[in-house]
Amino acid sequence: MKRKNTNLISRYRNILLVGAVFVLFISLAGFSIKYLEIDRNQEKIRSLEHSLMDLKAAMNIDSVRQFHIQKIMAIIDRYNSGLPSNTKYEIADEMYRLSQKYTNLNIDLICATVTHESALSWDPMITSKAGAMGLMQIMPVTGIYLAAEEGIPWTSAEEILYDPIYSLRLGVRYLSTFAEIYGIEGALAAYNGGERRASLWLASNKAQGILFEETENYIPSILKFYEDYQKLSM
Repeated sequence: MKRKNTNLISRYRNILLVGAVFVLFISLAGFSIKYLEIDRNQEKIRSLEHSLMDLKAAMNIDSVRQFHIQKIMAIIDRYNSGLPSNTKYEIADEMYRLSQKYTNLNIDLICATVTHESALSWDPMITSKAGAMGLMQIMPVTGIYLAAEEGIPWTSAEEILYDPIYSLRLGVRYLSTFAEIYGIEGALAAYNGGERRASLWLASNKAQGILFEETENYIPSILKFYEDYQKLSM
């Protein structure tokens, strides 16, 4: 009888032990599921935060882009208000893109250069007495070389250099190359009067008499437009 009671007690203990283990297992499982849910929720929150930050950055970038585009269009309107709105927008958008590509130049300097080069007209089809063409006043021989560098198939001087987008792409590329070597004033000297005279001018500590008279007037004229445009607020 005593042995029988002992067996029963042993069975009860085993049942209780199994029950306790089962309850513990269920509790742990529930805790793990709850932990996983919390972890997943935190991951979702982190992902949402990153998405919001990316959206905010994109909105800031677009806001800056739109500000510059409106500024360029306002400058164009000063000199050529009759230019079609879509052309003005395309020019402004391309100029902003180029300022991001060639970081040694900026919107205000590019606008100042176009203003002077186009004789204050912003006319995409302007031609100088010397034969320079378009907004950036590029000579056809130079245009052929620059078009090859830019990957633009050369068809004719008129078709390429009178196209304002092509003119900007070629001219800004050319000016940026000089700026990389000579700085802003040296780049303007090289753009207008040739690289050889610009390098001699800089080597002589910008002495008088080395640059062409036209180039000597060209540099301060563009820098004056540049200063004015920097102060321009929308």
